[in-house]
This record gives sequence, C-alpha cells and structure tokens, in this order.
Amino acid sequence: MLADGEIVGDGSWNLTIYVTDLSQKRTMVVKGDMHIGGVMLKLTESFGKEFKKDWSDHALWWPTRNKWLSRPKHTLDQYGVHADAALHFTPMHKPLRIQLPDLRYIDCKMDFSIDTFSAVIQLCKSLGIRHPEELSLCYPLEASHLKQNYQNLKEAKKLKSSQPDTNTFIAATRGSSNSLDRSLACPATPPPPRSLSATPVASHQNGTLRRNGGIINSTQSDGSSDGGYCGTPPRAASMDALDSLADLSLCDSPLEPDTQSRESLLTPKSLMERARMNVGWLDSSLSIMEQYVREWDTLQLRFKFYSFFDLTPRSQDAARLNQLYQQARWQILNQEVHCTEEEMLLFAALQLQIELQTLAGGGIEAADGSGSGSATAPEDEIDAALSELQVQLEGGPPARPDITHVPELAGYLKYRGRQRFTLRAYKRGWVSCRDGVLRIHSTRESAAKGDAPSYAVELRGAEVTPDAHPVSGRYGIKLEIPSEDTMHEMWLKCDNEDQYADWVAACRLGSRGRSLADAAFASEAATVKSLLALQRPQPAAALHHHSLPHLDHLQPENFLAPRFLKKLKSKFTQRVLESHANVKDLPLLEAKLQYIKTWQNLPDYGQTLFVVRFMTHRKDEIISIASNRIMRLDPSTGDHIKTWRFSTMKAWNVNWENRHLMVQFEEGNIIFSVQSADCKVVHEFIGGYIFLSMRSKDANQTLDVELFHKLTGGWT
Repeated sequence: MLADGEIVGDGSWNLTIYVTDLSQKRTMVVKGDMHIGGVMLKLTESFGKEFKKDWSDHALWWPTRNKWLSRPKHTLDQYGVHADAALHFTPMHKPLRIQLPDLRYIDCKMDFSIDTFSAVIQLCKSLGIRHPEELSLCYPLEASHLKQNYQNLKEAKKLKSSQPDTNTFIAATRGSSNSLDRSLACPATPPPPRSLSATPVASHQNGTLRRNGGIINSTQSDGSSDGGYCGTPPRAASMDALDSLADLSLCDSPLEPDTQSRESLLTPKSLMERARMNVGWLDSSLSIMEQYVREWDTLQLRFKFYSFFDLTPRSQDAARLNQLYQQARWQILNQEVHCTEEEMLLFAALQLQIELQTLAGGGIEAADGSGSGSATAPEDEIDAALSELQVQLEGGPPARPDITHVPELAGYLKYRGRQRFTLRAYKRGWVSCRDGVLRIHSTRESAAKGDAPSYAVELRGAEVTPDAHPVSGRYGIKLEIPSEDTMHEMWLKCDNEDQYADWVAACRLGSRGRSLADAAFASEAATVKSLLALQRPQPAAALHHHSLPHLDHLQPENFLAPRFLKKLKSKFTQRVLESHANVKDLPLLEAKLQYIKTWQNLPDYGQTLFVVRFMTHRKDEIISIASNRIMRLDPSTGDHIKTWRFSTMKAWNVNWENRHLMVQFEEGNIIFSVQSADCKVVHEFIGGYIFLSMRSKDANQTLDVELFHKLTGGWT
C-alpha cells in the first residue's frame, strides 16, 4: 500500500544502535525477520568511507538484557529485539587487567563475548600455561566480603554504591572522549550495573612484567605509563601491544610483590571467613561481559580445581609450576591452609632455595639448560621417556609370585577412640589392616588364633589426617570413620617413621576403597618417608650463614605464617638454615615441585569451602568440596561430620526455582542451599572435578569443552 510515495505497513521499524568506537548513535530501518549478521553489515555500510576500518571484531551487545547477540544467523525476532531496544555495536576483544597467582598484574585483551571457560583457555595459551581447565577468573575481594554471606557480589555493590568511588582510573575516564571509554554507554542510556572490583594497584619495579625488552610499569605519577592506571586512559600505541603476550615470561617472579599488592591479600580468621572467599568465582558458562565486567576492570587468574595433571619439572611446564608454587606460597603465608611447625620451616627452606636459585641465574630462560637450577634439557626428557618405554616393553617389574595372596599390614600400635565427652587413654594392641578393614586385637597371639577383634572398622570413606612431628618423635594418625549420621574418631600412634609411613599409606588407600595389593602402596609410603626426611633438621648447617649473603636481608614475615612468627622470629635464620640443608641441592624446578608436593600433603589442601544450609536445618554449616569427595564440617572446630565420596555419587543438579542443590549418593541424598556463593558455583566445582577425573594421559588429547559445560552447566 502506497501513501504519499512511501510504503506503509511493511513491518519495518527503527532500531537505535550506539557505536562505541565512534561515540555515535545510528538509527536503522529494520524488520523482525532480519538476521543479526545482516543488521551489522547494513550498519557498517552506513559508515561509508568516512569511518573505513576493520569491523570484524565487533558485535551487538544488548545492555538492558545483559547479553550478546552472538549468533549472526538468528533474527531480531528470535532474540526478542523490538523498537524500544537500544543496542551497542562494540568490540568483542576488550582491555582487561589480570592479576596472576604471583600477584603481578598484566594488561591484555580478552574476548568478552565468549564463555569464561573458553576465554581462560585463550589467555593461558597466550601466557604459556598448560592445562587451562584447572584455572579460572574471579573478582578481587575486599575484607568486608568476609564479614557476612553474599550469594553474589551484586549485593555488595549495593552497599558500596553510597560510598565515595576510590577508583581513580574509573573516575578519570568516565568523562573521557577516548574510544575505549569504560562506560560503553551513550549519553541517554545509563551503563549496566558494574561488578565490585578492587582499586587497581600500581606495580612497582619488582612487580612488573617484561614485554619485547621493555617494562610494563604503572607507577608514573603523570599517568603516561602503558598501563594508564594513574589518571589517564592508555595510549593507543599500548593497546596494540596488548594483542600478544607471547614474549612475557611467567617462569620466574619477583622475590616479593609490591607493598600494596601484599596488603590487598585477605587473611581469613575463621573457617566461616575462609568459606566466604569463594563468592568471587566467575560463572564459566557465561561471558565476561555478562558478569558485569567492563573495560580495564581487574580480575584475578587463579588455579580453581586442585586436581593437577602431569606435574613434572620440565621446561615446558615452567610457567605453570611457578604460578602454582606462588599460589601455594600465598595460601600458606596467609593461613588459608594450616601446617605444623616442622612443615612451616620446610616451606620456608624450599622458598629460600627457590630464591637462591633464582638469584644465581638458575631460571628457565636458558634453553640449553645451563645454570645450577636450570630445567631438564629436552635431550634428558627424551632419554627419560625412552627409558620408561623400555621398561614398559620389557614387561615392567616381576609379577607377584602368588596372585591369590591378600597382603596384610600388622603390628603393635597405640590406639584410642573418643567417648561421648572426652578422649580415652591410649591402649596398646595388635592392629592389622587387610582388605580395607582395620582390626584391633589385644595381642598378636589372639589374632593368630582367629579370635574376634576388640574393634573392627571399615576404612572406606574415612578421613585420614597425618600428625607427625619428627623433631619430638611423635607420629600420630587421626582417623575419622564414617558412621550412620556422623564420623567416629580414632587415633593411632606409631613408634617410628617407617611404621608411620606404612600405616599412613595403608589408611589412605583403605579410605579410597583400595587394598594393600595396590601398586600405589609402596609409592605412597615412600612419599611420606621422603617428606619426613626433609623435615628433619641438620644442626650443623647453621655454621654456613656466611656463605649465603642473601640471608642478611631475610625477613621472617616473608617466610612464615603469622601464627609462627612470635615463636620462631628470634631464631628464624638458624632454624631455616637447618631445614635448608635438606634441600640445598635441589635445582629450581625441582624445588618448586617439592614445595607443591609438600603443600598437597597438608590435611587442609584442596578443600574449597562454602557456607550452606541443609534442608530442614536452621543453622548455617560448612561443606568442603575436594577432588574426590564432599565433606560436612563443624563450623567452629573444622571436624568432619560426614563424608560423601564422588565414587558413590549418582547425580547432582540444581532446582533453579528455590536454588537448592541436590546431590544423590548410593547411601542417600543431600539437599542444601548455598549461603556464601551462588549455587551454580558449587555445582560447577562438583562437575569440574568429575570432568578433570576423566582426563587421559594421551599426549594428543584435546580439551572437550562441550563435555565440561555439560557437566558444570546445570539444568534449567
């Protein structure tokens, strides 16, 4: 139908699109059946020769719906776009500030339009960090976040909105005409809600990263540095440098971060505060932009899943080992993970050895493997692989002579259990372990005659907590045995290191449902013995203080967790040197790997805590998610109330209406709501660990992104 020469009633309407690079609004006549790709093509053609550039990295963003229109074949009707929608045409790759596990900051470009899991994969590939599926991004937290439960940081944002904005970089760029304006909003459209992020911290000389022979340094007071965090937007030339991170070296880190970065670390003072530290994890299935992250915001890159694949001291893994060592180091120094005094001194000694090797030039930069702490040369790695292949071809170790024989570990031990209100005294008895069952007889002869044991407990599902103090000669093992509705506590006390190592290995295998016939028994016991040997001090080593000039500048605060400072500060140098004598010959990568292995053997290692409320319960409780189990903890003492193994899990899902998470086990179901994070975060941890357990040792394996999202995405 024609009216005054114009077509009326053809279903077309005006769509307003804000082009962020040009800070201009464009109005287009479109129809609901027009494809998104066609809309973008028509928009770029309207620019003409005046704004000729490559627009291939741009896409349509819908601020009010907080989502990308990322599928070019979908129509406007399919996305629900109508005339009242105000879209943004904006770059998909945007500048972001990332804090690495070693507390340094890097400026980089990341794809804000793809899911966070894929974005982390791209980032780790650029940084040279293998196995990116073990890492993720999280918001920086503040001390106030540990004082109460937040299910997401938008609640905290509401509380902070009434306070003055202390982020000077944000304030300086809001009125900027620079094309990288962080608001990305047209004057008539307010910006979407912003996430809560920490104020960017300037990097001092020991906190910088080198790129192309230069230094990224954000400490200039005039704001002219590449980072641009001191009041002015970044220069266009610096943006080009953000496209590539290949020349950055993450294999070594500054000995100490700058003061502000160190002070920004959070030290939880209770189990509840430690559980509240996991509110900041980004949703792996959503894009960074959809989680209210904007240009030049700060995010933290951290190892999220404590299931590390193929940790070996080789040069190809140097960046990953270094960043993992740094994350372990700060967890220990901030008391996120507790350890004994002997273990703390061992960690300090290993840190000292790593610093000495780094100062001596034992880094990873030399490809020929030179230097006292250099990585294994490629030829050595090939020889090792050939030797391993030869052993496999020759049939490996000889087979067990009698395959019907069921091995048993037995000996006289001291033991005790818990009565209702107190611990019983230790008794001495003949303790045996066979097929994952612990049996206690009064004497060896009683066991030989086949008498019924005084105690018989099933180790499967038990929590095993080693409690060794080599200096004082105390070797205890705490067992928490699962019962119908709680955990029954039992202690074993061994006479010497060898006996202790065997029993720790036997109990750990039994807790995983494996017998002493398992080939891992010998290696497990050997690992325990080697750790004990490293904790045994060498008094004569203190005489070599003069040969280590680095010690003249040692600060106990940089090597010890706060709880040990008062006791060890006065004799710190001597005690560390005594422990250092056991690790003084370790090359750099070996020392970092030993630090990581010692960290992995701590009782609290790998436990991600959340505050939850179980169905029909009124009080907040704590659950811990580890690589192979879920644990229910006492919030005040940290004691294990109940353990559920993933091996007995049948399903897990979320009821999105009431946001309850249900996990189905063979022994029953548990239903709870998450108080200290979004329920999706807990769901993702469970699915993520299941995904990591399915990895194979095939060197050519590819990361199954679709399977990861299937296991972690939940059902809606």
